[in-house]
Amino acid sequence: MLERARELDAADAIAHFRDRFDLPEGVIYLDGNSLGPLPRATRERLHQVIDTEWGEGLIRSWNELPGGGGDWIAMPQRVGAKIAPLIGAQAHEVIACDSVSVNLAKLIGAALSLNPGRKVVLSEPGNFPTDLYMIQGHPQIEQRLAERDQMIDALDESVALLLLTHVHYKTGEMFDMERLTKAAQDVGAIVLWDLSHSGGAVPVDLNGANADLAVGCGYKYLNGGPGAPAYAFVAERHHGDFSQPLTGWFGHAQPFAFSDEYEPAEGVKRLLAGTPPVLAMAALESGVELIAEIGMEALVAKSRALSEFFRECVGDLDLDLVSPRDPARRGSQLSFRHENAYALSQALIARGVIGDFRDPDVLRLGFAPAYLRFEDVAQAARHLAQVLETGEWQQPEFQERAAVT
Repeated sequence: MLERARELDAADAIAHFRDRFDLPEGVIYLDGNSLGPLPRATRERLHQVIDTEWGEGLIRSWNELPGGGGDWIAMPQRVGAKIAPLIGAQAHEVIACDSVSVNLAKLIGAALSLNPGRKVVLSEPGNFPTDLYMIQGHPQIEQRLAERDQMIDALDESVALLLLTHVHYKTGEMFDMERLTKAAQDVGAIVLWDLSHSGGAVPVDLNGANADLAVGCGYKYLNGGPGAPAYAFVAERHHGDFSQPLTGWFGHAQPFAFSDEYEPAEGVKRLLAGTPPVLAMAALESGVELIAEIGMEALVAKSRALSEFFRECVGDLDLDLVSPRDPARRGSQLSFRHENAYALSQALIARGVIGDFRDPDVLRLGFAPAYLRFEDVAQAARHLAQVLETGEWQQPEFQERAAVT
């Protein structure tokens, strides 16, 4: 397999982008679906922001950067516009701001404002917890949960909002966005898609699916750094009608008029609340630019090839694949069920193969195509086989749960 992996790497048209990331020597990183690695350009970009834009420009950089080239005030719109083509949206429909959780709270409120008289939000059991918690945090909402094969039947004229994660964080299973969006809209519901495990990894066409609302993560496949700002999408047709509950001053039509009364800004800009985090936004912009340069078509093709090659490499190991076998029906990951999945993940990490674990029994391995090699995949499969065959995972140090898994 190693020889074949090297042949695949030699034929890989985007292999050279690996050199644009700062990857530790001796590490095979299969956790880019949780935290993307550091793009080399990000370090230089942050030095520029710190030394020149902040250090020399000081507060003037909100309006004009030293030497020209833009300003800080428009960063949320500028970064959002660069994300937009990666998710099938128009530039003015996406804005970078806050976290996924905060943006969910805003867009749940927006959906209710677009659907007055309805209070049911439909989702699925096992959705990412923050999505469900944010539903539960709205006291006027009635939460309804339905299994995937019953989702369309659960839609009726009481549903205000269908809130689903496009790629399931644990299994990697992907929803049919276009089909579910149409089914929800046919009963008058608004649809909100969480793209946290999709954006920058799988094909997403929000406009093609006629999506209403979406949120996404900046620190996974977009490589924006730990805690990077998230992004939010509102379809153009809703720009004049929606409102959101976090009416902060940056979402005001004229924030520096300092009016006592709130007047919403035009379009997606009204999703802003507090002051944008400039350093974090600059790091995200650097990651987004790199992913956009590679291009989604090449990234998707390589992602599927990597994960399929890994499946071939692991063969008939004693692992239960819980991700769909069809790569077109899953995200850029493979998840395996094993009763000792946590210990397996820790034994792999000790060998320099970094994946992760999801409670109660899932070993999750991500295949971010921007920097992974086929040789990495072959070596990771070899390490996994050895850990299983030798029982190495049984060592006491691999049984102790860390705070972050």
